[in-house]
Amino acid sequence: MSVQSQVMEQMKAAMKSKDTVALESLRALKSAFLLANTSGSGVELSEEDEIKIVQKLVKQRKDSAAIFQKQNRNDLADPEIAQAKILEQFLPAQMGEEELKSVIGAIISQAGASSMRDMGKVMGMASKQLAGKADGKAISMIVKQLLS
Repeated sequence: MSVQSQVMEQMKAAMKSKDTVALESLRALKSAFLLANTSGSGVELSEEDEIKIVQKLVKQRKDSAAIFQKQNRNDLADPEIAQAKILEQFLPAQMGEEELKSVIGAIISQAGASSMRDMGKVMGMASKQLAGKADGKAISMIVKQLLS
């Protein structure tokens, strides 16, 4: 079942249970899908595209929550965190740190990278290979750690 159809099913359940936080985040996701579908390309979204949209919305929610927490506004940060958790259920299972290190280590040896100058090449390969399976910040942090 595609992510879009899962979102519709979850929206129906959220409406029935009157879960406003879930409904708000699912509506935002549906809106993002509609925007992408009507972008003029005429091509229906692939599963990869749907996952990228979900990742983008989760990142926005987490970034907003971090900003609110820095400003000691937990009343605004808590709903953002709750929405991010609801949206994360549509993402594939995230890789653990040890698993990421082994995959990125293989990518580094495959690319022949030896220093921080090669970070761009490694990040490009890692981002493609680990799309949807790991957060970009986590990938970047491990690449820096392994190359330095």
